[in-house]
Amino acid sequence: MDYGNMLSDSFSYAKDAVWGKWFQWILLVISTIIFPLIMGYMVRIYSGVKPAPETDNWVGMFIDGIKLLIIGIIYAIPVFIVMALFIIPAGMMSDPMAALGTVGIGILIMIVVAIIISLIAAIGMIRFAQKDSMGQAFAFGAILEHIGKIGWGSYIIALIVLWIVGIVFGFIVSILSMIPVLGWLIMLFLYPVWYIFTARYMTLIYESAAAPA
Repeated sequence: MDYGNMLSDSFSYAKDAVWGKWFQWILLVISTIIFPLIMGYMVRIYSGVKPAPETDNWVGMFIDGIKLLIIGIIYAIPVFIVMALFIIPAGMMSDPMAALGTVGIGILIMIVVAIIISLIAAIGMIRFAQKDSMGQAFAFGAILEHIGKIGWGSYIIALIVLWIVGIVFGFIVSILSMIPVLGWLIMLFLYPVWYIFTARYMTLIYESAAAPA
């Protein structure tokens, strides 16, 4: 997997989506505020559209965004269950140290579960977009098979690379946000670019393997 080329492709994709297209950029900023819209736009990117899609069919974008949100909530249910299994009993304990230990163990287990689920959910969401079926987002056999074709090691490294880029992006945004008056406006215009970049990068990861059945 050529991580450098994937980063370059994703950056060019995001740039082409907004640079010189100021009206579309403003619409994407609005979509970020009305977040189901930007999620719906990401669904279009996940579907493999190239170059970056136009911001049209707002109703369709909103519906796709809601579907993606629902998929994310369903995937998060096991994390909430683990949290409840440990934190609720801890609140009933009379011994503060025992309660703290229970919460600590629960948080560790919750983190592990969240990481495992996020690996599966990321591919499931793209599968939903490419197959145009919410059910396909939970086709766990096909999802695991697809990750196997990508290569678990390559997949995890690719996500770590994205995570590092995200930290750098967050640092830059935090610095720019300190600019008086204009800081918040710059942030608003940078966030859609990040969402587009991330969606394209994840799509490239997905497409690095042969298409699943």
